[in-house]
Order: sequence, then structure tokens, then C-alpha cells
Amino acid sequence: MAETVQEAEAAIDMMFGGGLDQPAWEVVIEDCLIGEEASFFALCDGETAIPLASAQDHKRVFDGDKGPNTGGMGAYSPAPVMTAEMNRRVMDEIIRPTVRALAAMGAPYKGVLFAGLMITKEGPQLIEYNVRFGDPECQVLMLRLMSDLVPALLAARDGQLKNFDLRWHPDAALAVVMASKGYPGVYEKGSVIEGMAEAAQMDGVEIFHAGTKADGTRILANGGRVLNVCARGKTVREAQQCAYAAVDRIKWPGGFCRRDIGWRAVEREHS
Repeated sequence: MAETVQEAEAAIDMMFGGGLDQPAWEVVIEDCLIGEEASFFALCDGETAIPLASAQDHKRVFDGDKGPNTGGMGAYSPAPVMTAEMNRRVMDEIIRPTVRALAAMGAPYKGVLFAGLMITKEGPQLIEYNVRFGDPECQVLMLRLMSDLVPALLAARDGQLKNFDLRWHPDAALAVVMASKGYPGVYEKGSVIEGMAEAAQMDGVEIFHAGTKADGTRILANGGRVLNVCARGKTVREAQQCAYAAVDRIKWPGGFCRRDIGWRAVEREHS
């Protein structure tokens, strides 16, 4: 990331001069976006798009956003930075123009549209699109969704979202990913996980399996990201406390998790 025009020009000269093993034929210059990242989800039927919800995930493997990137070590919803006004702007300035443009190109899109955003001083800026719910963002969205998802998906398929609406719990939801030690690098499979039944009995807790397998009555780890321990609460802090209380009931010496999922939202709630 270049912080000045001079740094950008030097980087371009380096690339065209063969600093990356061979001279570049072309370079892509992008804006340096300063702000807070957020994930925003919408459901599309080819012509109409309706908002789903927002979330924030935690890509780095260790507390304090340290270490290498992962597929996601936890998430929470809604993202506090996504106010009602910001949600409206994202739909009006980013989602709906995209849906209209795709239809005009003869390539109407039906399904979930996941916008990766940077919320800057000027407003929302699009970083990327995905055509999926996201993991672990999907888990926290499903805990907050009050309506049945299947009719909404059928309406998207059939082009009937124009008069469709979804209801959401006002509560926050938070997911903690439990991963095999060594992830995202080399990790071992086959370690025994115990205590999940007790943890799942806690009020507001749901445990989603991501990388497990059954061995008789035992549950074994069978992947990098193995469990998503999720909880709902009136605030992110409450959901965080509940999720980590459930994590602490799970006995898995071969696993680990971040202990600070939701820290940014919790700081906001206490400010």
C-alpha cells in the first residue's frame, strides 16, 4: 500500500523495470481505502434486490488481529458501523445499480449477493462481491433470521422478491470458530472433541459442525476449522459472553480459538 504519490510512482517504476522477476506489461492502480470493513448481504431475483443483514468477520488467526489470514475465525451481526442510513446507501448506491446493470447486460443474477465493503469518511466503498452467504457470516445471519429462509430463496428463484419481506431478530449474534491446532498451517486430524452436548444445551447457543466426523459415539476433528460455536444476545457483548461460556464447556485439547471475537463492537457498546 502506497501512502504517497511518490511511493506509488516508485512502485510502478519497480514493476515496469523488472523488480518482480520480469518487467510488467500492465499494472492496476486502486484507491487506498481507509476505514472499517463490513460485510453486507442481499437477496436478488434478477430484477429486485432486498437487504438481508450486515456482519463483520475476523480473518486473522490470533487475538488482536495478528498472524496469517484464515477462512474466518469468527463473526458477529449486525455490524455496528452499518447504521440504517449506511444500509440504505449500500442498497441505493451499490447493490441495486449492480443488479440493474447485470440485467441490462443480459446476465440477470439470482441468489445471495455478498458485498465486501470499506466504510470510509465519504461513505461505503465496494471492495469485492461474492455470490454466497460466507462462512462464518452465514451462521450469525441464520441465528438472527426470524423468517423461514426457504420461501425467500424460492421467491428469488421465481422472480417474486418485489413484494417479499423478511423479519429479523433485533438481537446480536456472534460465532466463535474452533480450529485444529496448527491451522491455517499444518494441522492433525482425528483428535477427540467432548462436551458439545452440554454446551449446546445452553440458552441461545447453536453449534455448527464444519470439519468433524463421527467415530461411533465419538466426534473427531476432521479439518482445519472444525466447529462454529454461536450465540444470540441483546448486545454483542451478551452474545460474546454466551458463546465463550459454551466454548469453555467443550473439551478439546487439540483445538483452539480466538478469545476476542466481537471486540470492535464491544468497544463501541461501552464507549
